[in-house]
Amino acid sequence: MPAPEDVPIRDESIRLGQFLKLANLIDSGAEAKGVIADGLVSVNGEPEVRRGRQLHAGDVVEIGGMSARVAHE
Repeated sequence: MPAPEDVPIRDESIRLGQFLKLANLIDSGAEAKGVIADGLVSVNGEPEVRRGRQLHAGDVVEIGGMSARVAHE
């Protein structure tokens, strides 16, 4: 798998559903709800089913062979 792309966030943390959209890993918030509920998203290698999970700098999110790392702006 290629190295995760760094995606900067403005604040100290961001919710998983928002980050998926920001990182262009999905197209919409509705899609985020579905892929997270279906267990298709992992955070730091662990499956994550909470859309509101708070992510911080250094966290790596994976979905469908694509990955992105939370970075400070």
